[in-house]
Amino acid sequence: MKIKATIEKIPGGMMVIPLVLGAMINTFAPNALAVGGFTTALFKSGAAPLIGAFLLCMGAGISFRAAPRALLQGGSITLTKLLVAVVLGLGVERLFGAEGIFGLTGLAIIAAMSNSNGGLYAALVGEFGNERDVGAISILSLNDGPFFTMIALGAAGMANIPMMALVAVLIPLLIGMLLGNLDPQMRDFLTKGGPILIPFFAFALGAGINLEMLLKGGLAGVLLGVLTTFVGGFFNIQADRLVGGSGLAGAAASSTAGNAVATPLAIAQADPALASAAAAAAPLIAASVITTAILTPILSSWVAKRNAVKQSLLEQTA
Repeated sequence: MKIKATIEKIPGGMMVIPLVLGAMINTFAPNALAVGGFTTALFKSGAAPLIGAFLLCMGAGISFRAAPRALLQGGSITLTKLLVAVVLGLGVERLFGAEGIFGLTGLAIIAAMSNSNGGLYAALVGEFGNERDVGAISILSLNDGPFFTMIALGAAGMANIPMMALVAVLIPLLIGMLLGNLDPQMRDFLTKGGPILIPFFAFALGAGINLEMLLKGGLAGVLLGVLTTFVGGFFNIQADRLVGGSGLAGAAASSTAGNAVATPLAIAQADPALASAAAAAAPLIAASVITTAILTPILSSWVAKRNAVKQSLLEQTA
């Protein structure tokens, strides 16, 4: 049976399929995984430690000696994504309150729009981009998690995030970076482990989601994905071009990372007052993950074709 190949035919399949399976079990047989022992620890309550291990593994792939231009490009796109997410999220929070508009809350907007799917980015720039675009992932990887989102929420006054909560999120990433830069073999070993953890913490996250909530937030989640790819993407592309890029890297970064579904969990642990808002945001972000996994390649392909046309015209006039 070609289980892996079948799952990977679905955009973000290794994240989405386990998450949906976990949500289905939690919805229709909520006590099925409450048997205790290793089963409950791994499949029901294991999301937080698995995500910590994932951050450590992914941190190992971030090089201290990345090329300066790639750092500039990646940093510009990362900062742009964060600023656009904060402006939109804070605007919705101030104008419409914690309930948001059309089902979209400030928390969901910031969590979904402030990060990007590193695997999808790597695949897209590998196909359409150049070495500089590929190198930018060393910085873009920093937004693939809850750290920047938590800083943004705290700075905007939307959450009370203790400093130690931020440090606690950052420590696994820093340990991974240290190990990966000290020993190339450790870098290869750890970065290979990151993708393996995705379906496990995705299932555990899904096991905390009720599909009724997901269905209620479905259209809002799709809208959130559209905002992330096209509204956020517009600014990402402009930022990329401003620092000398072709816009391709900005387009490829205009997605929601699969592990962004875990961000509300991290926020709720840091500020329990946001537990209900975090629970409502999770299905919206999950829907955005699926939506952007489809739309971001379309946007990237369009940018690549437009760049090719411009290059062809320049060569003809030269």
